[in-house]
Amino acid sequence: MKTNKFIISIIIVTLWSCEKSIDVDFPNTQIDVTQVFETVSTADGALSNLYAEMYSFSVLNGGTAGSGALLGSYTDDLNCYMAASLGGAPDIFNNQQLPSNSVIKNSWANSYKQIYLANSIITGVDASSGIATKDKNRIKGEVLFLRSLIYFYLTQIFGDVPYTTTTDFTINQKIGKMNDKDVLTTIHNDLMLSIDLLDDNYRNTDRIYPNKKAAEMMLAIVCMQENKWSQAENLLKDIKSNSLYAWEPDVSKTFKKSGKHILWQFKPLQANLPTNEVSMYYFTTAAPTGYALSSDLVNAFETSDLRFQKWITKITVNQNVFYRCNKYVNAVNNSDEYSIVFRMEEVNLLLAEALVRQNRKEEALPLLNAVRQKAGNSNLGPLSNEQILEELLNENRREFFAEKGNRFLTLKRFGRLDQLNAVKPNWQNFHKVWPIPLNDLLLNPNLNPQNTGY
Repeated sequence: MKTNKFIISIIIVTLWSCEKSIDVDFPNTQIDVTQVFETVSTADGALSNLYAEMYSFSVLNGGTAGSGALLGSYTDDLNCYMAASLGGAPDIFNNQQLPSNSVIKNSWANSYKQIYLANSIITGVDASSGIATKDKNRIKGEVLFLRSLIYFYLTQIFGDVPYTTTTDFTINQKIGKMNDKDVLTTIHNDLMLSIDLLDDNYRNTDRIYPNKKAAEMMLAIVCMQENKWSQAENLLKDIKSNSLYAWEPDVSKTFKKSGKHILWQFKPLQANLPTNEVSMYYFTTAAPTGYALSSDLVNAFETSDLRFQKWITKITVNQNVFYRCNKYVNAVNNSDEYSIVFRMEEVNLLLAEALVRQNRKEEALPLLNAVRQKAGNSNLGPLSNEQILEELLNENRREFFAEKGNRFLTLKRFGRLDQLNAVKPNWQNFHKVWPIPLNDLLLNPNLNPQNTGY
């Protein structure tokens, strides 16, 4: 264990020193980075480090760095109560982001740091002579999945972005942007390869590592963004028909780690620690200093909705009413909650959308109603295609608020981001993407032009 930890520390120092070109002669007492990929155990150590980085700092982070909070407040699901002096997050909430915004800078930098580490693992594993083909396939399949997920969020948030698969600094420091449609095509192809390399069986019973079905889910999400409804339908049906998964009918068990409705989730880095979501959203006797649910979101629920009753807590402080996100609840001694990324409710709603966009509303409506039934709501129907799409937009909001930027992604896919004008006074049409960080434009002029409006 001591050796593995030492090797990983070498990875961190060496692979992430990508802001300038460095030539290092390792002392005889140290291990060259290439040795990390000579055994499966040390390669898995590098992969575990990538998972830890993503849990803590990626767009999927459930705390302040993640898309759940940032994109939830950027749209209309969350209010940000951070001090205005902090700038970054409050400006995003107020739709007043600038290229110098520190949160935007960190989101970009962290994403490319994780991409760099992913590229390093792929390069190292491909070149390794000491790792069996089966293990190479698994590691590469997982890393391609993770890298694709990061690129997907980057292009949804920033539009045209650099797409690099190399660790060569001389290339990365001069790379230009790829058109957002081409980014999606490249992600699509990488996910197809990931699916070929991964198995259905999970390598951990807690489902903390993605399997083939998680990669199919991510590809289905990409296909939905590409308007490839038939391909998305086939992928989602393949997931639904797999015996690994089962519908969870109890709203109160949705965020318990042992559910068979879960496709993939992140485990807290230490035993018994709360999820990042609990640390982010919890407040009880004082006004929130982070995030709380917006009244616009709360008003989107019927009071009889079990999600309103179980996932939202009303807090009154000095006669001021706030609403706490209560999806994850274990603030101490957490033994049964992990941060869920993909779950079957999303499979249902995406499949319903893919079907109705192919004019098959009779097949779509039962999938939508299954989510409503779980929440204690009555069935809908008969409805037109347009009415079902409107209900899907609303149901996604009620089901996935404060989860991985779902509201932003769904509004964008529906072409409805501009409806935020009604509740976000500073919303502008060009806010559909964030600005490229100013510092990166200065370091690499090939990233120009800046996104329109900034």
